[in-house]
Amino acid sequence: LQCWEPGDALTCFDKQYQYKGRCCNRCRPGEKLVSECNETEDSVCTHCESGHYQRSWTKEKHCAPHDICEDNAGLIMKTQGNATHNTVCQCQAGMHCSDISCQTCVENQPCQPGSGFMAAKAVDRMSSPCEPCAEGTFSNVSSKTEPCHPWTSCEEKGLMVKVKGTNTSDVICAESGRRSSLSVLIPITAAVVTCLVGVCIYCLVHTGDCLPLTPALVQIEAGKPGENTNPQQPTEHDENGLPVQETLLRGQPVAQEDGKESRISEQEML
Repeated sequence: LQCWEPGDALTCFDKQYQYKGRCCNRCRPGEKLVSECNETEDSVCTHCESGHYQRSWTKEKHCAPHDICEDNAGLIMKTQGNATHNTVCQCQAGMHCSDISCQTCVENQPCQPGSGFMAAKAVDRMSSPCEPCAEGTFSNVSSKTEPCHPWTSCEEKGLMVKVKGTNTSDVICAESGRRSSLSVLIPITAAVVTCLVGVCIYCLVHTGDCLPLTPALVQIEAGKPGENTNPQQPTEHDENGLPVQETLLRGQPVAQEDGKESRISEQEML
């Protein structure tokens, strides 16, 4: 205790108060005063009762009651109060404070396209929770709760910007020219290669249908390799000493003088 002497100016510390010429100690935050100090005792304090709080050092004998978040007023609890802090209320979703005291809430008016709902403004007890969409964001709906959304990043998707976004529309992305050409060329190339592979497989299975017979193959089919497939026909000589060559008629040899045309009639050939 700090005593006061007559003729002296009494000066108390910040956490004290004057009482009957004495400096009495204040009660701590979360407490209330029960009795003041006297010549023999210091100030007597006690804790705040449930549902009440005391924010600072005090000489008050009563703690303040916590605020009640009334549901019918559109309020919900944001933070539960304790011995040193009051309960914090906020408006329900889709509502905002009717005034700066925020004892009641009213329904939000829909934010028009180009504006978005700002939850922070509603919580901070602002009367208008709508705010125009900033550069790089958009809102294309009328909503009480929908915020502005950021534009799509074409670069992150490996695309290019085809149409720039606005405050009411998103960016439109498109493939680059080179990528677009490749997307067409690759399937065509794949189809051609597939067809060629199919043709090769077919030819391997049906060789005779695809590969023309070469003279060597003809020779192999006509006889064994090394054999004379067209042997020289034996020739005879007639009475005059001229060579006579035999020709076949209906499988029977017919003598023909060398140098003379064959005169076999059509009837004989039949």
